[in-house]
Amino acid sequence: MPDRTWIGIDLGTQSVRAVAVDGTGALLAMRARPLTSMRDGRRHEQDPASWWERTVEALAATTAALPAGAAARIAGVAVCGTSGTVALTDPDGTPRTAGLMYDDTRAGDLAARVQEAGAPLWERLGYRMQPAWALPKLLWWQEQGLLRDGARLAHQPDVVTAGLAGHPVAADSSHALKTGYDLLDRRWPAHVLQELGIDPAVLPDVVPAGSVLAVVGASAAARTGVPAGVPIVAGMTDGCAAQLAAGALAPGEWNSVLGTTLALKGVTRHLLRDATGAVYSHRAPHGDLWLPGGASSTGAGALTELFPGADLDVLTDDARRLHDVPLCYPLTGVGERFPFVAPDARGFWVDGGVERELDPAVGFAAVCLGVAHLERLCFDLLDDAGADVTGRVSFTGGGARNAWWNQLRCDLLGVPVRVPENAEPAVGMAVLAAGSVDGDLAAAASRIVRVRTELHPDTGRAAELAPGYDRFIAALTRRGWLDPRTAEHARRRAAA
Repeated sequence: MPDRTWIGIDLGTQSVRAVAVDGTGALLAMRARPLTSMRDGRRHEQDPASWWERTVEALAATTAALPAGAAARIAGVAVCGTSGTVALTDPDGTPRTAGLMYDDTRAGDLAARVQEAGAPLWERLGYRMQPAWALPKLLWWQEQGLLRDGARLAHQPDVVTAGLAGHPVAADSSHALKTGYDLLDRRWPAHVLQELGIDPAVLPDVVPAGSVLAVVGASAAARTGVPAGVPIVAGMTDGCAAQLAAGALAPGEWNSVLGTTLALKGVTRHLLRDATGAVYSHRAPHGDLWLPGGASSTGAGALTELFPGADLDVLTDDARRLHDVPLCYPLTGVGERFPFVAPDARGFWVDGGVERELDPAVGFAAVCLGVAHLERLCFDLLDDAGADVTGRVSFTGGGARNAWWNQLRCDLLGVPVRVPENAEPAVGMAVLAAGSVDGDLAAAASRIVRVRTELHPDTGRAAELAPGYDRFIAALTRRGWLDPRTAEHARRRAAA
């Protein structure tokens, strides 16, 4: 019997990507369509109607490119989106506002009020409400007088799942986290909403990630090529989706996504409570497990900011021959979220100098090392918060295409690393769809996830890197950004 086909959809910042894989992880087809953003200072918007229309286009192109018979064997579809991206809709699901994106901080001044209103709950859940999260945005809409006449909040994937089903459906618990959903009691916190003056009726029903929401309707089937009746599976945020695509599903396993920014997700048996507020946890879609992690404001995006138009392959070849490079914290904007929370943080060069005065290869190497230092600090923070960080680590994201950078990061972490063959978040959603329909997520991941490369740390190189890491920690601590307890814990781990 021919294998079934699984569809994953990723709503990113710049595009919608649809992927089709079979049960062995073979890529059958993948197509993307662009999304357009409107940015103005603290504001970052997209047209939520475009989320659905571009998804239709990407799906139609993907199903048209499938091998003969594969479209008829599509057995499940799941959708991921950017965490904290929301819009208001009419009761029938028609968008009535712009989509406020994951990094839109127009409601940032309201985050303190939201934090205060639900402080005991947020502490119980192990995080602090942050300026770009969705609940402050909902309160901002309330203050603008927009939560009236049947307004409903929709997370980014909710718009697409409603389009697929032909009617509004429940939200998944993963995307609902930043809207204040109580992951422990599995309900919206009525007392917090009452304190904020928000009517709970504006919020969607919520189901656990991996639940079947509905089935593809006839109208969507005609437009996308996905057969009517195919199960629509409740997805997860893009960071969790990348984790599923990497197969990091067992306690102690971690996925480090190095894209424009750096994001870490792992698996623990218990809910972490990080006193610094930098770590938050999703519920896993399998077992009684949790997916803790965080997203930095720093990452590979610093390379495009600092070296626009440069040939990064040439810079890499030059950088690999260097042995002494300046230390830096390569934050190009203002404010850090993980592994420390510092709204006023700015990038700096530990050894002085200005990046534009450096030889490009030296500056490139310094940025790569700075990101690697930050990544190591993320693991130190997670270890201090009580997470098991002894399992295997996977590298994904655009930065993972650079083999030299991967080895540098592996050496600094001091643990074996694997690089999956295709860790697109959309692939993670295909894994989730397969695991949900078949009832065994781990088995689905073991079949679908393929490993491209395995790396092992060079202990000699790790020893050479240790003093620089200590100086990096000291520089962050001097500026008052890094909690002294975290700094001391990181030093003890480095010395062990």
